[in-house]
Amino acid sequence: MLDIWGRKNSSNVIPVMWVVGELGLEHQRHNIGGSFGGDDSEAYLQLNPNGLIPTITDHGFVLWESLAITRYLCRKYGMGTLCPQDSQQAALADQWMDWCKSMLMPSLMPVFVNLIRTARPAQDRAVIDRGTAATIQCLGLLEQHLQTRTYILGDSFSMGDIPLGAMIYKFFNLDIERPALPAIEAWYARLCERPAYRQHAMIPFGSSLEEWLELEQAGA
Repeated sequence: MLDIWGRKNSSNVIPVMWVVGELGLEHQRHNIGGSFGGDDSEAYLQLNPNGLIPTITDHGFVLWESLAITRYLCRKYGMGTLCPQDSQQAALADQWMDWCKSMLMPSLMPVFVNLIRTARPAQDRAVIDRGTAATIQCLGLLEQHLQTRTYILGDSFSMGDIPLGAMIYKFFNLDIERPALPAIEAWYARLCERPAYRQHAMIPFGSSLEEWLELEQAGA
């Protein structure tokens, strides 16, 4: 049995659950972290000494770190589909997954955290504006890349689309000004046609801290 520890609306848990949905893996998810707490318990720290989510156990094998888990599941259960068999194509998927973690997330997540997970009096408009500008600049590279591709690697959906796709849902549903990004918008529309994306990545997050917490508990 595959066990997954992490609340379903966590930015780091969403890609893992999306993979699980795409592959139809039998699993059990345990609510932990955020308003559920438990990530600092002795039992959980024995699994993940960082006290962060997600963590998985797969028939006794323990693994933490979102991208490591995503790659592991794709390679073990989705080789030839989500994970390309060609080593160069797999490396390109890895490249874009890492780019999402190192470039897009550091730009977009401060915007998300300030607008959604911070009480309005404490929101930092300067951080929101800088993060929005940095995100749009960052996405210029992705827009150029997707102008000649249906998905990140070309014609086929792969693990390279998953972390980026999870982030792009936030981008298109935050209350920020966005320029026209036709290639990204077309790619996003294709992702929205995937049942696993709709179930696991398109998770409403509201427009305030209060709504975020309510939706977190309601979506358990």
